[in-house]
Amino acid sequence: MVLRVVRTTAVLLVLVAAAALAVALTRPSAPVDTDVASVAARVPCRASARACVRLSTNQAWLLRNGRVVLGPVTISHGKPGYRTPAGVFRVSFKNIDHVSSIYHSPMPYSVFFNRGIAFHAGNTAQRSHGCVRLSRKAARAFYYGLRPGDVVQVVR
Repeated sequence: MVLRVVRTTAVLLVLVAAAALAVALTRPSAPVDTDVASVAARVPCRASARACVRLSTNQAWLLRNGRVVLGPVTISHGKPGYRTPAGVFRVSFKNIDHVSSIYHSPMPYSVFFNRGIAFHAGNTAQRSHGCVRLSRKAARAFYYGLRPGDVVQVVR
């Protein structure tokens, strides 16, 4: 009986360790700098922001209570004539399978924060019509990490 309990416990420990490893491998990558304070100090947005975008470096962060949850991640933004506006905005709505009514293009994992401007999955090597494009993995994280009313800050 004791041997069976020991075996069962050992099997459970192996399963828990495997599950923990699987979770660690599928989590969005953490910043290279593990000092949270120094990473947060380099985020150019106020502590109340839940999402931060720096247009000049094509980077974005997802934040919680002033701490980095994800980022920096690579973005692309508005091309000339379709500039992404700087400022402080609030998430207005989300649509996981949005299709642009103007450009008839899919915008998966859309999080709208300034009228027609949104975070969404797309090609980060191409400039947009004003939206903030993210990799699919980052767009999914922003979609599930942001809620209507959350503060989005965009800086140059």
